[in-house]
Amino acid sequence: MITRSNLAEQLREYQIRSKHDWSSVSFFSFNSNLSSSRVDVVIFVIWELVILAFLVFSAVSLYFGHIRLAFMLVCIMVLLLVCMKVTKQVRLARKKKRRMLLPLSM
Repeated sequence: MITRSNLAEQLREYQIRSKHDWSSVSFFSFNSNLSSSRVDVVIFVIWELVILAFLVFSAVSLYFGHIRLAFMLVCIMVLLLVCMKVTKQVRLARKKKRRMLLPLSM
């Protein structure tokens, strides 16, 4: 028989199973304590490495006197940073929406 206490117990177990405490070594992340999966962490670490590579290449090109190239690389880096932030917000919103669809009205 399904009772309220059984549903609460199942929900508690589901939340414990679905919670991941993978801390991203994130340089650009303001709140890295959010629960995320391994795939999310790997994707954002790759994004951050690409952004860091653009930063290094722009510094090297600025050192050699190529100001236009350095400016273009910095612009691409900022665009990638904005894309990373938007992607992260969309993923978090999707996860929150999925959590709200759990059948708690029983």
